[in-house]
Amino acid sequence: MTEVLIAAIITIITAATPLIYAALGEMVTEKSGVLNLGVEGMMLMGAVCGFTAVHLSGSATLGILTAALAGTGMALVFAVLVLGFQATQVATGLALTIFGVGLSALIGQDLVGVAYDGLPRLAIPLLSEIPVIGPILFNHDILVYGSFALVFLVSWFLGRTRAGLVLRAVGDSHDAAHAIGYPVIRIRYLAILFGGAMSGVAGACLSLAYSPLWIENMSAGRGWIALALVVFATWRPWRVFVGAYLFGGITILQLHAQALGAGVPAQVMSMLPYAATIVVLVLISRDRNKIRLNSPACIGKPFHPTS
Repeated sequence: MTEVLIAAIITIITAATPLIYAALGEMVTEKSGVLNLGVEGMMLMGAVCGFTAVHLSGSATLGILTAALAGTGMALVFAVLVLGFQATQVATGLALTIFGVGLSALIGQDLVGVAYDGLPRLAIPLLSEIPVIGPILFNHDILVYGSFALVFLVSWFLGRTRAGLVLRAVGDSHDAAHAIGYPVIRIRYLAILFGGAMSGVAGACLSLAYSPLWIENMSAGRGWIALALVVFATWRPWRVFVGAYLFGGITILQLHAQALGAGVPAQVMSMLPYAATIVVLVLISRDRNKIRLNSPACIGKPFHPTS
């Protein structure tokens, strides 16, 4: 029984990891005042490019870096359109997702069915040998450990550094930030590129760790769940972490329920994570004052520098 529980918890951690990367990247982007709905497309490009790099080179490190670069490249296209050409953020983000879905399918058409052993687990000496706790917390791949570190780093950056304060100032009032000399466009470019890199790494989590293979549209809506997580967390890193594990747990719960032969149609079980996303967003939306208090005031609004 203990082994089954440990295995289930480890699977939940693996399922939550890509959501943490994608949601934290999007949260930083939104903190700068930009709404990027292209997370799904960037994740898929990261997944296929990372898997391709590993398949060709055999290097997991190169695969992760390639995935991050693929996500960054997609984000750069988005940034040029919305910051350089003042395109509508919502429409551009949706187009980015559609573009990413199609392009990833084209790139990965010869990789469908190709197997990969998955990222190696890095057991921390001594700590990984602790009964129960050791296997759960100290015997994971590098991306899981990186997700833990990322929560700390983003929380520290936004709450404890001058650069984080400037980023939040740009998101709350880009006109005021510009008036006192901050380069609003440059800051938003950097935030968007960071979000793209993290979405690319989230894609690598899927194709190199969670399901170590390439399947067309393998993100299966996780990019949209990541977007919902940002609102669920009211733009706070630690709540993103908790929310990612909540949704990851629901995802794994429906898989275990199907394996145990629960008397519920498989289609109903498969929709549980997305139904939970809708329910959570509805509940959060009831408290509009709380959302206004925590959300960046300029999110989604274009910036037109006067000089």
